Amino acid sequence: MAMSWTRGLKHVVAPRHAAQLVETRGLAIASKGKKGGKGGADAAKTPALSKELKSTTVFGANILKDGSDPKIQPDSEYPDWLWHLLDKRPVLSELRRKDAKTLPYEDLKRFVKLDNRSRIKENNALTAKN
Repeated sequence: MAMSWTRGLKHVVAPRHAAQLVETRGLAIASKGKKGGKGGADAAKTPALSKELKSTTVFGANILKDGSDPKIQPDSEYPDWLWHLLDKRPVLSELRRKDAKTLPYEDLKRFVKLDNRSRIKENNALTAKN
C-alpha cells in the first residue's frame, strides 16, 4: 500500500519543501562500502601520484603478474610505422574520383577492398528477404 502511495506522489505537483520530505525511492540499495563508514572517506585516502611519475610511466600497461609498468621512452626509440597508425585514409567516394592508374599501391589495395565490400552489400540488399 505504501509503495503505491509514494508512486502516486511522484506525479503530484507539490511545493519545494514538501517535495523534499517525500521519499520517491521504493527499495533500498545495498552499499558496497564498509558498514558504518562514509563513502567519501575512502576517496580521500588514495595516494596522489607525483607529476614527475605520471609523465615518465605508462600506468595500467603492465600485463605480467610480477612486472612493473613500462617507462615512456623518447620518440626516437619507437619504430617509424607507429606514428602513421592514426593517419587518415581515403574513403571509397574519394578513391572513386581519382584515376585508378595513378593511385599508390596501398590506396589501390584499399579501393579494391572497399569496392568489393560495397558491391557485396548492394547484392545482399537486393536479395534480402523482406
